[in-house]
Amino acid sequence: MNKKLILKIKESLSSVLPISIIVLVLNFTITPMPFGVRGLFLVGAALLITGMGLFTLGADTAMMPMGEQIGGQLIKSRKLSLLIVACLIMGTMITIAEPDLQVLAEQVPSVPNMVLILWVAAGVGVFLVVALLRILFQWRLSYILIGLYVGVFALGAFTSESYLAVAFDSGGVTTGPITVPFILALGIGLSSVRGGKSSHDDSFGLVALCSVGPILAVMIMGMFFNTTAGGHSFSNVEDITSLHDIFQLFGYALPKYAKEVAIALSPIIVFFILFQLFSLKLPKSQLIKLSIGIAYTYFGLVLFLAGVNIGFLPAGSYIGEYIGGLPYNWILIPLGMVMGFFIVAAEPAVHVLNDEVEVMTGGAVSKNAMLWSLSIGVAVSIGLAMIRVLTGTSIWFFLVPGYLIALALTFFVPKIFTAIAFDSGGVASGPMTATFLLPFTMGACEAVGGNILTDAFGVVAMVAMTPLITIQVMGLIYNFKMKDIAEEEEDFIEDIAEDIVEEEEGIEWYGQSCDVAEHYGWMVDTEFIENIEWASDLREEKIYNDRITDNDYIDFEELQKLVIREDFDDPRNR
Repeated sequence: MNKKLILKIKESLSSVLPISIIVLVLNFTITPMPFGVRGLFLVGAALLITGMGLFTLGADTAMMPMGEQIGGQLIKSRKLSLLIVACLIMGTMITIAEPDLQVLAEQVPSVPNMVLILWVAAGVGVFLVVALLRILFQWRLSYILIGLYVGVFALGAFTSESYLAVAFDSGGVTTGPITVPFILALGIGLSSVRGGKSSHDDSFGLVALCSVGPILAVMIMGMFFNTTAGGHSFSNVEDITSLHDIFQLFGYALPKYAKEVAIALSPIIVFFILFQLFSLKLPKSQLIKLSIGIAYTYFGLVLFLAGVNIGFLPAGSYIGEYIGGLPYNWILIPLGMVMGFFIVAAEPAVHVLNDEVEVMTGGAVSKNAMLWSLSIGVAVSIGLAMIRVLTGTSIWFFLVPGYLIALALTFFVPKIFTAIAFDSGGVASGPMTATFLLPFTMGACEAVGGNILTDAFGVVAMVAMTPLITIQVMGLIYNFKMKDIAEEEEDFIEDIAEDIVEEEEGIEWYGQSCDVAEHYGWMVDTEFIENIEWASDLREEKIYNDRITDNDYIDFEELQKLVIREDFDDPRNR
């Protein structure tokens, strides 16, 4: 367990380190930060690294096994009503505990945190049921996604623009480090027990569908709340003058987040205990392992939320506001692109995704090509988000073309690429997007006098949209490569067949010459030897040809019969 924890800490360090280095470089160049902001950021970074390592280990140790066990048990029951109710409850409860969602809720003005969290969680629960029904009834994922996003854009036409960006951001943050492992594990459990040829494909697509639910839920929620925009109020960092003040501030925050996380995780734990008592009945050793995983998850989330809300959010907001107030605030665009590029390049989940795609395509799409395309795609997305901040351009002008391209590609790429692409929005929009890039964008928006709800929110949505296009474009490239390879193989086989026919004629002639030469003691023609070597090469390479039945390799003895003839007594052959 210690080795696993160290590995997870290293992964979280690789995620947090790039943005930390960028912040420190900015601090010593164009945006000098006050002592309080800088101190809170550094302590927050340490807590964030530790917290991410702990709760991702907890997710692997507890959340994923719990999801697989519950999913497998539900499908074995063969009771559709039980499946629907259980998935609705589980989807809702697991989303409440999602740290990225709690970070987003902390920054949305005019809506109480828990209200937004509950609306989003309910949306995930409902659409987890839809994902379940898709697996059971084998509905095609691309058709469902097209129908749902048509509904999203139709409802968006009647939704206040102040909540459009928040809605799409909500869809991006729900696919976070707690929700995704649990939902994926649930899908694997359901599809593996169900079986069938498509069980591997069925395990993907759950996250894609669950991401749509929060978008619709927040759009509906926006009809019941006022749209007064306001900035998020952070701690008064100007009063912080010493390390004692910094640690005191974190000391006040930790009990608060400990209580919030306990409330968020308790429904999941209670639900699992009920399943254990009445259905699962797992052995004691496995329960101990799950309990340790839950403890890791709990303490990790507490440290994560404290580090983000007390350390990262104020720093991101301060830097964004400072740069947004500069005469040359256009620098936000290239700076945002650099941040986006390195955040994705350092994200461990992105590397896992890239390895998976490389294996799935047999190397036709390399992990390096995936990494470069995702990094460049996210960099462009952040650059466009900064343009929105500076110009006030509606998010519709970016999301509609992006989703149209993504949905159109579903007709031209293998189904597995579509499922992975729509599942991977949360991979690109990792923890750093919600914890630093969003407050950075909000600070810049305030500095230029923009509307936070309409202009700043949406950065998570644009980052989450990147894999939808990027991975499917890679699927398109994979298709083209497979077609080229198939054509090359077909041409190769045809060439070999022609060569075999030509060589057979040559072998017959030289075979006759050889026997005649041996009869009279003449020297054997050297080209005959070359033909024998050619036949040996055919044997070694096991090349197929039209003379042999399918799935049978060329027989060397048969080729020898073409060379050694026994009818040379005929004078016409001499």
